[in-house]
Amino acid sequence: MEFADLIKTPKLDGVLLHDPGTATGTGGGATVGTLCITGHHLLLSARQENSQELWLLHKNIDSVEKKPSLSQNVVTGGLITLKCKDLRIISLEIKSAKEFYNVTASLEALSAIQNTELLYPFFYRPMYSILEDGYTMFRPELEFAKLISGMGMGGASSPNVANITICMPSTSSTSSTLAGGSMAGGNIPHPLQNGYAMDALQGGLGGGNVSSGCEWRISNVNRDFSVCATYGATLIVPKAITDEQIVLSASFRDGGRFPVLSYRHENGATLMRSSQPLSIQGIKRCRADEAILNLVLGRSRKGFIVDTWGKGKSNTETDLHYSQWKKVNRSIGNVSSPASILDSFSRLIEACNDLGCSTDKWLSRLEGSGWLSLVLNSLNASCVVAQCLDQEGSPVLVHGAKGLDSTLIVTSLVQIILNPDCRTVRGLQALIEREWIQAGHPFASRHRFSCYTPHQTRNKSSGATFVLFLDCIYQLYMQFPCSFEFSTQLLVLLFEHSHFSQYGTFLCDSERERHELKVHTRTTSLWSYLNRPDVLQTLLNPLYEPNANVIWPSVAPISLELWSDLYLRWVIDQRSSAAVMSQIQELVTREKELRTQALKLRKQALELSQEVCTLMNNAEDA
Repeated sequence: MEFADLIKTPKLDGVLLHDPGTATGTGGGATVGTLCITGHHLLLSARQENSQELWLLHKNIDSVEKKPSLSQNVVTGGLITLKCKDLRIISLEIKSAKEFYNVTASLEALSAIQNTELLYPFFYRPMYSILEDGYTMFRPELEFAKLISGMGMGGASSPNVANITICMPSTSSTSSTLAGGSMAGGNIPHPLQNGYAMDALQGGLGGGNVSSGCEWRISNVNRDFSVCATYGATLIVPKAITDEQIVLSASFRDGGRFPVLSYRHENGATLMRSSQPLSIQGIKRCRADEAILNLVLGRSRKGFIVDTWGKGKSNTETDLHYSQWKKVNRSIGNVSSPASILDSFSRLIEACNDLGCSTDKWLSRLEGSGWLSLVLNSLNASCVVAQCLDQEGSPVLVHGAKGLDSTLIVTSLVQIILNPDCRTVRGLQALIEREWIQAGHPFASRHRFSCYTPHQTRNKSSGATFVLFLDCIYQLYMQFPCSFEFSTQLLVLLFEHSHFSQYGTFLCDSERERHELKVHTRTTSLWSYLNRPDVLQTLLNPLYEPNANVIWPSVAPISLELWSDLYLRWVIDQRSSAAVMSQIQELVTREKELRTQALKLRKQALELSQEVCTLMNNAEDA
């Protein structure tokens, strides 16, 4: 298929753009210009000074609605309304009937392309030099090594980098030391070399005793993605568990998602995730699965299995065969599928776009959407898991249905609550890479349709799970505004790029699909762009003060805030908020300058004081 076959009208003059952002100061207003349609973009330019151009990726279009204009029962043109995945709604007014239908058909076809290799990331070439390859920044074996050692995660530049030893279990002499400055070197074992185990030097930088034995190892049992289609090729498993046991455990779990390590707390308690057990008549237990969880228990007398899908909606482990594991139900909401989360999100955005409703009706619609309840329940479940790890010191297994949605929300939020590194820019990137992208969250399927596509048209695999996760981070940010290195602008960018992007980071549904399409070599990583110094500077939180403590959020309903920076940014003027942030940035910058100046003056005063003392001593001696 050629893009030219889908573009019936590549260029059209005299198109009137209606942007509701005019009233809020966020858009370009009603603009007459030239419309151009390319294989990946819709462009509209007025060719006038001080007029904004419209650049819209076709992938950003969620819904195309057309309203013909009639004159004496004859179509004379019409209005095309584009409802976008970034929540914007814009309209194009076209005066010609033929061109009206041509443009509508072209946009409908181009926005519905399903062939991944025809999407923009495979055609985009950055106009800047790549300083860091985002596809190798968070390699699984390195992240796992830091995970086991209890170090900060998020790349070699993290401040808490300790020495990691990766060794063959059978030979004590063969090892490669990975220090912060040599992580990208060529002495790192290949991530798919089976049987590599990891030891971490205890006690942080440059000290401590090497642990007597490896507790975990990296396995390539899923190298060809045959054990679990949604897991990556590199997996971390208990050392004492064989690959054969892993295969058996995978056959016991929905989609083959057997228990894998998600996080290791500083006290040694481990967080694992999986899917729920399969409901197969005649199969009541799996000894290999039980062995994995029993090994994780270690010296702990008990562990916790937290089901995020809700009691009665999913299968769980039997008390008889998992007697040391206490079952806890913490459903994130009354949802039966990921599509139910998107339904809730759609009701929220519909309420946000209704500018004519009364206060009472608005509050009623906000409550009726159920969105904030999902946010509250997600935070509540995460706090329960975090308490089990931090205060009980007990291992936790989190699962819910297929383990692709609510499970990932909880395991990710737990790490943000407990691990200060996940509250940094690179730490958050590493978390998303590890817990969402490499863990097999089906971004392509979930984000194929968004909140503006009618419910009856959307696939059941559509969802808004990642948006819910980002909203939960926003709630944590608002309660602890000085504990996050990044600003909420980074969250907005992640929301946008997960739905439409020139970068390949969020492409496909799994590592297997990305491997088949060679995404890592044919596209550019979003992380490469965000970590450029000039871009990174715009995403930093001016109030950030590193906080090594656990942050325990309030889960009272009154503590929640509507994420207006995202949901209302095309509805309510956001310029005042931007101005306030700019003033805060100026004040923080000025404070730093004054602190530096004060230190210089103190140093000068000390030097002058010493000179005076010296002169007085000399005078007394004379």
